[in-house]
Amino acid sequence: MKNSISHRVSQVLTNIRIVRERRNYTQDYLAMKMNISQNAYSKIELGNSKLCVIKLLEICEILEIPFVDMIDPCIRKVSYRLDDRSVIYGDLYRQKAGQDVESDVALP
Repeated sequence: MKNSISHRVSQVLTNIRIVRERRNYTQDYLAMKMNISQNAYSKIELGNSKLCVIKLLEICEILEIPFVDMIDPCIRKVSYRLDDRSVIYGDLYRQKAGQDVESDVALP
């Protein structure tokens, strides 16, 4: 059970990083929006600091992605609005049969 929870937390943290990078947001940017240091944000994303629900909701709001899309372990089609307001579509991360899975991003 504990291993399963650790695995799901790792998936959520990976989803955060993927969405952040696809939006071309830096750790500095998210840290500034959250009123924490870049080092504190980096520790969250790396899993070295506990991610509470409040911080996860805040991150989802900044990244403009629904909370459920961030935590659902299934691959799910999602859209991301970029800084220039264009939209890209892709799949969130999922661990499957011991291999990392991340689909290519397709422009509409």
